[in-house]
Amino acid sequence: MKLIKKFIPYYKPYIGVFILDLLCASILSIIDLAFPQFLRILRTTLFLESSEKILKSLGFIAIVLIVMYAVRTLCRWYVTYRGHMMGAQMESGMRHDLFEKFEAFSFSYYDTHNTGEMMSKLISDLFDISELAHHGPENIFISVVKLIGSFVLLMRINVPMTLCLAFVALCMAVFSVKQNKRMRATFTDNRRKIAGINSSLQDTLGGIRVVKSFVGEKVEQDKFDKSNLAFLDSKQANYKQMAIFHSGNNFFEGMMFVTVLVAGGFFIAKGSLTGEDLAIYALYINIFINPVNVLVEFTEQLQKGLAGFERFTEVIETMPEIVDKPGAGELKDVKGIVDYDDVCFSYEGEESVLTHIDLHIDAGRSVAIVGPSGGGKTTLCSLLPRFYDVTGGSVKIDGRDVRDVTQQSLRSFIGIVQQDVYLFNGTIRDNIAYGKRDAGMDEIVKAARNADLLDFIESLPNGFDTPVGERGTRLSGGQKQRIAIARVFLKNPPILILDEATSALDNESERYIQDSLDRLAQGRTTITIAHRLSTILGADEIIVLDDEGIKERGSHKELIKLGGLYEKYYRMQLSAI
Repeated sequence: MKLIKKFIPYYKPYIGVFILDLLCASILSIIDLAFPQFLRILRTTLFLESSEKILKSLGFIAIVLIVMYAVRTLCRWYVTYRGHMMGAQMESGMRHDLFEKFEAFSFSYYDTHNTGEMMSKLISDLFDISELAHHGPENIFISVVKLIGSFVLLMRINVPMTLCLAFVALCMAVFSVKQNKRMRATFTDNRRKIAGINSSLQDTLGGIRVVKSFVGEKVEQDKFDKSNLAFLDSKQANYKQMAIFHSGNNFFEGMMFVTVLVAGGFFIAKGSLTGEDLAIYALYINIFINPVNVLVEFTEQLQKGLAGFERFTEVIETMPEIVDKPGAGELKDVKGIVDYDDVCFSYEGEESVLTHIDLHIDAGRSVAIVGPSGGGKTTLCSLLPRFYDVTGGSVKIDGRDVRDVTQQSLRSFIGIVQQDVYLFNGTIRDNIAYGKRDAGMDEIVKAARNADLLDFIESLPNGFDTPVGERGTRLSGGQKQRIAIARVFLKNPPILILDEATSALDNESERYIQDSLDRLAQGRTTITIAHRLSTILGADEIIVLDDEGIKERGSHKELIKLGGLYEKYYRMQLSAI
């Protein structure tokens, strides 16, 4: 009931369609109930008259029936089309809300949740919810109207026989409720297992080049088969409960016919029921049983929909870890002064990654961060645009705590170039303009020129309209990196983060990319994470960071003279050349 109460508000924008849908559904039910009663009235009135009077009345009766069924047809059209569209619109709105929620989550959420599972919630779960949204109220309403209407009419024909029928229906209802609880558990498990298949599929196809290069097809097939068979086992348990549910209800349905036949024969023998009334009674029995069958089938749909909605509400009710504080202001006119004041950070349930970090960067200055893997270099930079929140201390831009300003305004002043470049499945133009959606073509061309990308683009048959492929698979690593740089040139932020932007490139590509990065960094506050120390020799300050905090700081010459950890790293890289 708690889930259903949460579900009801989603009907609010479509209340007019919903009410009209139920009205049409009630008309359908009334017309279905009316035909046997109409036949019964004619049998006891008109059909006892002379043949001449019957023939004269048939035309009028035909017109009434045609109009009645024309209205029924229009109602059926509305219920089928508008009712389904209402469900589809609700599904679309819920999918929008879910996607918006996914975008609101911080990096920590994605550290612990799988993309395939999120896709399952966006697609499979919401489809079942959509079907429930449309068919749920409609099926219940039609079934209740038909059940009550046919029960009243059956009582008018023969009360004792109808009470016997009601007892069988009550037993059927008790059985259905008990079996329902078992079915719901299996449907929920189905949802988890299909999410496992999606996760396995997304993981394998996303890394298909690695799979093939390491001849890992058999390994991936085994992983997929494991999740696939787990889903099969879940479906087996599900179908077993469904089989018990449907076969049990079919048994009770048969008992209804047995009840009518035996009780009808008994009451005919006693003279309290005529054969004609039993025939009419049999017509109403079908009307009585039909909604029972609809409710039985709806129960399966209900469990699927509620299982999907339960997973939907789990996400919707999860609060993002990083949100704009009430009254957060806009960050404006940024000069680029960055301060880390006694910053501490740890991931949930883990040891501290950063402890008591103090760092001041003047506007327009360049700072390089070096150190061993796992020392917290990337984490330190991720705190600046609030991808994570500090667990102690504060991070400030121009003296303002980044937690006191809106995330959108904060991130609009920060440009990031990473080692692992992500390109969207579109054209080169689309990917460069991602940093500034309303950019004109002149601006895009200028950004490409600044990134040393223009000659390459102009050599392509379709130029800027060349598709890059999924994740940029049609381009080399250097070409993708230059698109990422052009994207930041176009954004033109005062603060720049370079996260090992050249470490995955060959020496020649690195030289060209480094020239582009140097141009990009001019006049901007720049924080560079680098493994290749040759790329940061000109930095205003170099920070040596490990898991104990800042070990050394100074210019290249000062750190070499110091003869500490930095000097050791530098000598190691020189000896490796």
